[in-house]
Amino acid sequence: MDSLGILRKYWKYESFRPLQSEIIASVLAGNDTLALMPTGGGKSLCFQVPAMQREGICIVVTPLIALMKDQVENLKARGIEAEAVFSGMSKREMDIAFDNCIYGPIKFLYLSPERLGTELARERIRHMNVNLFAIDEAHCISQWGYDFRPPYLELASLRELHPQVPFLALTATATAKVVDDIQEKLGFRAPNVLRKSFVRENLAYMALEEEDKSGRMLRIIRKLGGSGIVYVRNRRETQETARMLINEGVSASFYHAGLEGPERSRRQENWKTNVIRVIVATNAFGMGIDKPDVRFVIHLDIPDSLEAYYQEAGRAGRDGNKSYAVMLYHESDKLALRKNLEQSFPTVAEIKQVYHLLANFFQLAYGAGEGLVLDFDIGEFCNRYKLEVMKTLNALKFLERDGWIRVSEAVYIPSRLQFDVDMPTLYKFQVEHVAYDGFIKLILRSYGGAFGHYVPVREADIAKRLGRPYMDVVKTLEHLHELGIISYIPQTDSPQLQFLRGRVDAQHLHVDAAYLAERKRTKTEQVNEVLGYLEARECRSKRLLAYFDEAGSEACGICDVCVRTRRRGDSESGIARQIEGALEGGTLTIQELMDAVSLGDEQTRMRIIREKIEGGRIVIQGDRYALAPKKQRER
Repeated sequence: MDSLGILRKYWKYESFRPLQSEIIASVLAGNDTLALMPTGGGKSLCFQVPAMQREGICIVVTPLIALMKDQVENLKARGIEAEAVFSGMSKREMDIAFDNCIYGPIKFLYLSPERLGTELARERIRHMNVNLFAIDEAHCISQWGYDFRPPYLELASLRELHPQVPFLALTATATAKVVDDIQEKLGFRAPNVLRKSFVRENLAYMALEEEDKSGRMLRIIRKLGGSGIVYVRNRRETQETARMLINEGVSASFYHAGLEGPERSRRQENWKTNVIRVIVATNAFGMGIDKPDVRFVIHLDIPDSLEAYYQEAGRAGRDGNKSYAVMLYHESDKLALRKNLEQSFPTVAEIKQVYHLLANFFQLAYGAGEGLVLDFDIGEFCNRYKLEVMKTLNALKFLERDGWIRVSEAVYIPSRLQFDVDMPTLYKFQVEHVAYDGFIKLILRSYGGAFGHYVPVREADIAKRLGRPYMDVVKTLEHLHELGIISYIPQTDSPQLQFLRGRVDAQHLHVDAAYLAERKRTKTEQVNEVLGYLEARECRSKRLLAYFDEAGSEACGICDVCVRTRRRGDSESGIARQIEGALEGGTLTIQELMDAVSLGDEQTRMRIIREKIEGGRIVIQGDRYALAPKKQRER
């Protein structure tokens, strides 16, 4: 079946969006390809469709576990087999998933870059019939990008496993420097970039200096109507802003990574289905969400890069209807952005201190801990040692880059179980242990397929159906696990931290100081670009497009700068008409002429009068002003 046939059969679309066909054709020709497509441009289809045309499996690398799970569920809903392997899964769960990919009908395997770096994953991928490597959020591989992630640097080694399989790298935000870096780091056999214009003709960008940001936000939301996102910098602000909107009669909720997984999913779904109008969120929200009717995205805090801003703002107006991306700021926000920049770069001594405290936190002896994976609550860690959260987060990133640790994102993984014995053995156990018989029968009725693979379970549901306390159910599951009847893995909603090497003395910890300085220089440039964007007096869209190396674009006509320019032009033409109209009745002194004009301020009126004198349309007669003769004006 050809590409269009697959698109129609599985996705029910009649045609591809711009550039999708070209990217798919490049992949099918076996070419390494870098696809630059703005947010909402349909990147996923660019690897899903060609992978469906070819024998074998597509390996998809993405850093976003929530997005990974959503895409697997979406593919399965279309009748396409898919698996995901990410931090937080047990070794046995990963083994089963990998076996399904080698021996089963799986077409897509989603992996986090951290998982891909493990020996287990690499060895199993070696035995898979891989038809494509798709690298999502490919800008994460570049130290010049706004969201550099060290595990991405290991992706090029996939070529050793399957030398002939092409790479498709996808991103919505990349400067020329990042574009070159992605291709170099992934070892492209030949440069090959397919780029869709970053122009969003229906999206009005606005950056407004405002003392009362909350009041202005409320007026914008009421005026525009429809669904929207409000981005703020921290979790506390999400709650405060959502509460304020609710008190003002706006249907709103808040979202951040600290909420439990099911609650995050519920709020996200309520917003997607328009049960609530406005979601107030940190930048943890929005990745991979394809809601077409978002009418506005408002930033109450200044993003720290134009890449992040373009991606977040781009979640508005995907249905092609006019939408607004509004950044509200005042002078103190600029100072806060500079302060955040400084906190993003701890000193070498501070990085070593975080490592030392981290090892103490987990009670690691010197030389111990290599390969150890643990749940990690950074809030508890920072509270215990009185550390600044932002500086600590960035210290962890530098420790990760230098190969000492790995940290995965927080993700909700439900409890799951699997029967470890066959049916005859299980029946014998039930006969011999009557106290467990009713419990096991309920599990079998509810989760009968739990032989040979793990299934998600809800302890609260089991407790309700048995009429027993929640903790009794947990203890029974744990006891059956100890007896070898089941494998039971309790739910988790924590980031995972892995020690890649045994603990060393902080004095012998190598931290790349030169790299630290280079990253700070790059980040400083990105912050300066954001501040330049705020202060620019040119079209916002042109400024953004120029940053992404799309020069020579037309002014959008709908951003705040273009609207002000047009209004000023309209106002000035009105002033000019009033000036000439006043002089048609005879000569006037300068004060009489100024008083006869109702539009504009005194400075603008004076400038236009001066321009008309220089242009020969007005003449000075002593201390009075008159229109030039008609013939002179018509020349």
